[in-house]
Formats: sequence, C-alpha cells, structure tokens
Amino acid sequence: MRILVLGSTGYLGGHIAERLRALPGTQVLTGGRAPDSDVRFDLATDPQGGLADALAAVAPDAVVNCAGVVGGSVLTLAEVNARGPAALCAAMRAAAPGARLVHLGSAAEYGPCRGRERTPEDAPARPPAPYGATKLAGTLAVTASGLDAVVLRVTNPVGAGATSAGLPGRLAAELRHATAHSPHGTIRVGDLSVQRDFVDVRDVARAAALAVTAPGPLPPVLNIGSGRAIPVRDLAHGLVRTAGFLGRLEESPGSGRSAAVPWQCADITAAARELRWHPEHTLAESLTELWEAAVLVPL
Repeated sequence: MRILVLGSTGYLGGHIAERLRALPGTQVLTGGRAPDSDVRFDLATDPQGGLADALAAVAPDAVVNCAGVVGGSVLTLAEVNARGPAALCAAMRAAAPGARLVHLGSAAEYGPCRGRERTPEDAPARPPAPYGATKLAGTLAVTASGLDAVVLRVTNPVGAGATSAGLPGRLAAELRHATAHSPHGTIRVGDLSVQRDFVDVRDVARAAALAVTAPGPLPPVLNIGSGRAIPVRDLAHGLVRTAGFLGRLEESPGSGRSAAVPWQCADITAAARELRWHPEHTLAESLTELWEAAVLVPL
C-alpha cells in the first residue's frame, strides 16, 4: 500500500508518518515544500495541474493531509487551511480518484457548545475565529469532493514535539528555560480557567492509521479526542510538576478566542464504532513525553 503523507515535517504529520511506516506492507511517501520531500509542491500556491501531475506520478492508494497552519494572517490561514484542501481534492479527482483521503480537521471548527455536552460530529459548526473558520472551509471542501474521504476532527493534541503555537508546547519551552536559569522564578501565562479536551498525539496517529486502512467507506467526519474536558490549569500544573519547576505560574486575563469557547469536549462514540479506536494514553503520559522531548532541545 502506497501512502502519501502531506505535511510530514509538522507536529502531527511527523507522528502520523512514523506510525504508518510501522505498518506491514506499506510504503510511505512524503509531500510538501521541504527539499527532501518525495513529492515537492505547495498546496497553498501550486497550480492544480502541477499537483495532479505529481499525484499521477506517485499513484497513491491513500493520501493523508496533515498540512495546515494555526497562526499567521487571515490570508495565510485561508491559503493553507481552506485553499489547500480544495486544491488537493481537485487534483485527486483528476489523478487519483480511487485513493482514500484522510484529512486532519480541528475541533476549533465547532465553536461554542450547548452547556457542557460532548460535541458530536453533526453539531452546528460556528467557529468564532479565523483559524476555525478556515479549517471548516477545508473540511467542507473534502466532504463535498465526492472522494473516498474522511475528516478527523482532532481536539488538542499533546505529546513530544508540540510546537509553541499551542499552550502545551509553549509552556514546555518556557519551563525548560526556567528550570535551567531561574527554577524559583515566575512564568506568566494566560487565563487557564477554560476547559478543553486533550488527546495524546500518539493516539491521533493511531486513529489516522486506522482511517487509512479501514475497509469500506467511512463517515465524512469523525471526532478524535479524549472524550473528557479538563481545566487547562490542570494541564499547566501537571506539566509544572513533571518538569520539577519550583517557581509559580502567574495567570493573566485570557484571550478573546478562549473566552468565546469556555468549555469543549468531543463525543468520540463514532470513532470507537467506525475505527474500533479509543484513546490509550493518559494525560500524565502525554505530559511526560512532551517534557522529555523538550529537555532534549538545545536552549
């Protein structure tokens, strides 16, 4: 089975590519802008014909699209998160119509939930910020493509290699610096009172592998999360304990984006039914992996 992974140099893409390489009888090819990619192209800017030619040359049995951005200007978000999936779907229809597409979406597409109910896949999508809106546009491009496709709406991934674009990776980097230079100092963070669903990045990778290899058509969207909401403060203080930091965290008022969604948790019933998937790693295990990887990065 030949699998093309787009965005394999990123946080989620790296873990997913590693998981897929461990499957027997698979050949994993990488695609993206990196010079060492097996297939060089940029979903946000490449013309459709060039992308279709690249897919025809590779002839993949499956494509996993992990390419995306979480920050930057609205234009950048739209180019990568919305135009990219649309261009990919058009190219696959032209050059690889029989291949399965597994696209990584985001729980940010949902926006505020009703009360404290877990969010199912058919919940209204009301993203309050450009990131979620552009990810939703990408999801709609995939679900309307007519391809054998599934969107995995991932909650908040935690684990080795987390980037500074999210709180876990940013706090790990700050703790790494603080434990080396001011172990009794203060680290300033935003409002940690909101509650989120955190999932281990290794569980996300396993879900993607199951989605690639599952027989028959899958539902258009599947939630991938822990199915449990916790205060972000619990994650932050858990990482502090894991790091052995002796100082304190000082909270400041949160961002408007966080305040707009004070509580969010995914209903993962469909993923359990369709993929026979459930999260296997605890948050403590995720934080240990995150911290151990962080301390290996040079200051």
